[in-house]
Amino acid sequence: MPAFALEPEQQAWCAELRALSADRLRPLAEKGEPGRVNRPLLAALGELGLLARLFTSGALDLCLMRESLAHGCTEAETALALQGLGTCPLVQSGTAAQRDRWLPEVTTGRAVAAFALSEPGAGSDAAALSLAAAPDRGGWRLTGEKCWISNAPEADFYTVFARTTEGAGARGVTAFLVPADRPGLTGVPLDMLSPHPIGALAFAGVPVGPEDILGEQDRGFRVAMNTLNLFRPSVGAFAVGMAQAALDATVAHTAQRSAFGGPLKDLQSVAHQVAEMATRTEAARLLVYAAASAYDAGAPGIARTSAMAKLLATETAQHVVDQAVQLHGARALQRGHLLEHLYREVRAPRIYEGATEVQRTIIAKELYA
Repeated sequence: MPAFALEPEQQAWCAELRALSADRLRPLAEKGEPGRVNRPLLAALGELGLLARLFTSGALDLCLMRESLAHGCTEAETALALQGLGTCPLVQSGTAAQRDRWLPEVTTGRAVAAFALSEPGAGSDAAALSLAAAPDRGGWRLTGEKCWISNAPEADFYTVFARTTEGAGARGVTAFLVPADRPGLTGVPLDMLSPHPIGALAFAGVPVGPEDILGEQDRGFRVAMNTLNLFRPSVGAFAVGMAQAALDATVAHTAQRSAFGGPLKDLQSVAHQVAEMATRTEAARLLVYAAASAYDAGAPGIARTSAMAKLLATETAQHVVDQAVQLHGARALQRGHLLEHLYREVRAPRIYEGATEVQRTIIAKELYA
């Protein structure tokens, strides 16, 4: 018996999500414009109840959703995940008034959320951020830039992390909920290797007040880390979903494709490669599930296990997709092929929400603590 196994109800739910992803969400994704928010896709996620479930389920449910959707439609997975990432600080740390204003809009897919942490000079080193919050008439004025923000500049509101106390490092950061129509807030899209929107934001004295704070003043870094600790295993689940899609395509291709007098699967070198891909994918999946289950149980060492799950799963997915492309040959690099799509999609998760090197640093720090 495996060390970790899903309940039959969970397995059935995952199968249902894979079918929905391929049959209902994929056609909507294909009608969308690359680099733009696909609002009909978001509306469908809301209608299916998946956006609402984001905020009423645990970490394991989040992982199962992301893995299952990614298998059939990475765009649907990403749209769901970005709504969760941008809104999770509101759910965990927002006031009743903030939640009443925005949660119904998010869960129906009418409002688009964004998580605005990264800056031109503070990506993985989030504690070094410099977006300044200068005191002003009982509130603050935000001045500076954010960069590589998913859903920018099309989001309807942003979870923004700004420096309210100079020289305090992580202890001087405050999280704010900033509606997109605030005066002084502008954004531009960035042309990235990604089908979803990514942009840069400029803050020219954007006004915020105490009613816009998420959590407590100067405690925003903890808001960010709580969100990332929840979402890091699910980034791994996204990667596992892509790896499984690549693996499934490779099994089918090598069973059907003839070369050197027989199907590719009869070549030991090919069969062994596929076996290795399958083993790595399953190992990554189990670590992701274990990390998510530990988070749900409130177990100690969440930062370490979350980092391990994201590290192993994203690196594994890169390897599996690359091997799948190699075994498919030139056809896999043709525009529109599943593996051409996955080859582009699989690279970014090794960087965002803490690059691979950052995950290794977190793990090592925990080991030597």
